Amino acid sequence: MPRIESWANLPEGVRQHLIDRMHQRTISIADLNCLRRWIESKPEVPEGDWYKDFGAFKLCGQGPSPKTFLLRGQAARGKAV
Repeated sequence: MPRIESWANLPEGVRQHLIDRMHQRTISIADLNCLRRWIESKPEVPEGDWYKDFGAFKLCGQGPSPKTFLLRGQAARGKAV
């Protein structure tokens, strides 16, 4: 299984998309700190679609790349990690 990619290694377009979604979804600093700690742990993620539910939001990705944020009630596809 691949490990999630670090922020610095994401393409600029992906980073900007995540920043835009973070602002649109009004994700709190506390929630972002949970996300940061999880990413720093270098977790394994599935090859295909996946999501990590943080309670207040979900991070969705594909393989090692995070792709977008969803709100708590929005349905995510793929495997829960």
